[in-house]
Amino acid sequence: MKKSINYALCYAILAMIGGVFYREFTKFNDFEGITALGKVHTHFFALGMIMYLIIALFARHYDLYGERMFKVFRAIYNVGVPLTGIMLVVRGVFDVLGTELSKGANAAISGIAGIGHILVGVGIVLLLISLKKCADTSDKEKTAV
Repeated sequence: MKKSINYALCYAILAMIGGVFYREFTKFNDFEGITALGKVHTHFFALGMIMYLIIALFARHYDLYGERMFKVFRAIYNVGVPLTGIMLVVRGVFDVLGTELSKGANAAISGIAGIGHILVGVGIVLLLISLKKCADTSDKEKTAV
């Protein structure tokens, strides 16, 4: 459970940094439009902090960290969420600066962000499989008694 809370704390710090960067960077550059930078804050809070706080609640009742699939989830998910956040920052900085990107650069940013989102999606599926296995094990132990 402590590991999950530590992950939640790290993602909360990243979310706050993302929020401050968005506010200050747009203000410094006199930008008033919509940018991907505004999404960094909420992505890290929702996908990072809130997700790991929920996981901490499950870890309190199940041996989630002993589940092999959960270890795979953590590895994949903790690559996907930061990758997604980084690409939101990259896209947002170019938006704020008004930089015209070539089709190739634009496609590369979108592609890498897409990979991040795919990893997050795969991670969520692995988490749900892990939770199901833990719940099945818990149910079997209760009926065996």
